[in-house]
Amino acid sequence: MSNVLKTADIKLIQRIIPHRYPFLLVDKVIAISVLKSAVGIKNVTFNEPFFQGHFPEVPIMPGVMIIEALAQTAAVMVGVSLNLADKNLLIYFMGIDKCKFRRKVGPGDTLELKVKVLRGKNGSKVWKFAGSATVAGEIVAEVEFTAMMELPSEV
Repeated sequence: MSNVLKTADIKLIQRIIPHRYPFLLVDKVIAISVLKSAVGIKNVTFNEPFFQGHFPEVPIMPGVMIIEALAQTAAVMVGVSLNLADKNLLIYFMGIDKCKFRRKVGPGDTLELKVKVLRGKNGSKVWKFAGSATVAGEIVAEVEFTAMMELPSEV
């Protein structure tokens, strides 16, 4: 596998991961280094369904949704790296470690979602990643997370 940078638009993202509105939390992946790292983008708008209850007067993106956006970015990176489009990839959280939230995220913010592989390779079901989310260059969240990725034929 080459280390050439790749990208994923929303159409390719939807061919790789099963998430759909209102739970699809990555708009595009602007840089994928095969089986190493990725940078995703989430444009946060006032129309996000979680703002109806979190919190109507002061809309703040829930931290768990930021972590989910990082995990989706990681799954897209693996999917692009291993040519898993249209294979019905299933993804499950297994663990979240070293999670810190540094700043609020609200409507109008653009999340830059950076993930890198800590453990995992072609043929692995279990992967570990480090992730950080930034807004305008300022860190809003950092985390390490473990996920299981499998195809329906492996279930």
